[in-house]
Amino acid sequence: MKNSKRTSLETVRDDAMTDLRTKVLAEVEKIVDFETGLTFGEMKMIRSVKETESGVVRIDFTPSSPVCPMAVRLAIEIKTRAENVEGVEKALVYCHGHIIEEKINRMVNE
Repeated sequence: MKNSKRTSLETVRDDAMTDLRTKVLAEVEKIVDFETGLTFGEMKMIRSVKETESGVVRIDFTPSSPVCPMAVRLAIEIKTRAENVEGVEKALVYCHGHIIEEKINRMVNE
């Protein structure tokens, strides 16, 4: 009996995490890339969204170019939009494929 209860609780938690992930993904995919005028969803710029712990999401994205001059601004926009989703207490945003990705990641997440 304990195992079935535990499994049910884990399932509820997993469903809640998936729901938050879905909400965050839907919101950040609406962001418009300044260079192309297309949304992040259309461009498939969001690599992943994961709830790492309750209320904390990690979002990985790739800008439209390795030298995108707006990458910092886009990362900040992702963070802001994600943190405005109900249930999100903190968003960590990681840029990939940019020449200064490490600097962008530090700036946005510190």
